Amino acid sequence: MSQAHQTPYTDLNLLPIAGAWREGSAESTLLVSDPYSGQTLLQIKQADRQDLDEAYQAAEQAQVAWAATGPAQRAAIFQRAVQIFDERREEIIDWIIRESGSTRIKAQIEWGAARGITQESASFPARVHGRILPSNVPGKENRVYREPLGVVGVISPWNFPFHLTQRSVAPALALGNAVVIKPASDTPVTGGLLTARIFEEAGVPPGVISVLVGAGAQIGDAFVEHSVPKFISFTGSTPVGANIGRLASGGKHLKHVALELGGNSPFVVLADADLEQAVSAAVMGKFLHQGQICMAINRIIVEDALYERFVERYAERVKALKVGDPSDAATVVGPIINRKQLDSLLGKISRAKEEGARVVVEGEANGQLLPPHVFADVTADMEIAREEIFGPLVGIQRARDEAHALELANDSEFGLSSAVFTRDLERGTRFARRIKAGMTHVNDIPVNDEAHAPFGGEKNSGLGRFNGEWAIEEFTTDHWISVQMTPRAYPF
Repeated sequence: MSQAHQTPYTDLNLLPIAGAWREGSAESTLLVSDPYSGQTLLQIKQADRQDLDEAYQAAEQAQVAWAATGPAQRAAIFQRAVQIFDERREEIIDWIIRESGSTRIKAQIEWGAARGITQESASFPARVHGRILPSNVPGKENRVYREPLGVVGVISPWNFPFHLTQRSVAPALALGNAVVIKPASDTPVTGGLLTARIFEEAGVPPGVISVLVGAGAQIGDAFVEHSVPKFISFTGSTPVGANIGRLASGGKHLKHVALELGGNSPFVVLADADLEQAVSAAVMGKFLHQGQICMAINRIIVEDALYERFVERYAERVKALKVGDPSDAATVVGPIINRKQLDSLLGKISRAKEEGARVVVEGEANGQLLPPHVFADVTADMEIAREEIFGPLVGIQRARDEAHALELANDSEFGLSSAVFTRDLERGTRFARRIKAGMTHVNDIPVNDEAHAPFGGEKNSGLGRFNGEWAIEEFTTDHWISVQMTPRAYPF
């Protein structure tokens, strides 16, 4: 990879709105801080509804010319964007660490995932195909054109902000749409502003991308309900996603939506599993980014014959994890994103103890650092098993047998990702196919995302699929045009 020296991006306190980098028009200012040190990184004057309207109107106008750009030209811009990813690798990773409290290993994974979807999207302009269909009407030809939707609104989260923004923005742009991004307030730089700078440097024309940093209470509903966007892509909590779905379907302007929502990933260990491999995977799959991942292990379910050995070995491994400064390459568990999230996790710890879960690993919070907490003898009715945790806490459940393990795995309103460990790969595949989830991984962690494979959930974990051919389907629409080549006889 090229590591050419680049002057770091500056003026990231300004917003790209309607083709110009400027301050937002709201009275409020957002302080962006490092969740580990508490240091203020930026002060950003936020956007208001007038800024939102200007961004959408400019995107609608700019999209027409952008969609008319030839596929080779759009692909070349994306190839240049990938090159910029490589040239600015350390700058991007540093921002992910400082703004979202990511450990270095998680920031490197996130950079790689965002680069991957950008590289995959470079192929999209040439992969959009129409169809010719026969007709029952003499002399008629049916043509189906695949066209961009128009303007896409992207609402991105704070946990994997750089990648989860890019996962929607890159395909949308590659397929000829314009985008307006609303990043999470905790991560406006990695959730939108860096993306806009990279694509601007790569050659995307002014107005095709805008970023609105603003409070959800002020511009959130308007962002969805505005007449211009034809598609809203949201990644975040199920309650917020459900509200976005209602706004997109119940207002004056119906919209396509893709909703990647909450998870409660089961990690099933059957009695014939390789114990050490299962334990290693359970450590990684739970504590990467402090467990603040929608796909992170939420419930560990172990078949009875292996249960006590698993609990003992898992506790040993978890106790050895380094908690501290996320910029230290040896750190595994860094800070929780903000105080509100930390308080929620402390409440979950208290309730797990009150409900009778057995504590096998714990520690005291220090600032926004929360050491891992592991609970054994968890039952399906406990809060720690029923709710998405989004932090370095996990409960272990005992399954009587394989059938009971499957019952426990499916006992959730969510169905995003999941995993099962067994030495018998075909047994694992049969088990995986009976899990009610969008994604299941045999002998691997539930935290998986590949740019060409379908990403998405079932039940209350969302609607739609991202990546590869599925992204092409999501971010384009079919236009049926029939051509009557010879005069048609009508009955009257």
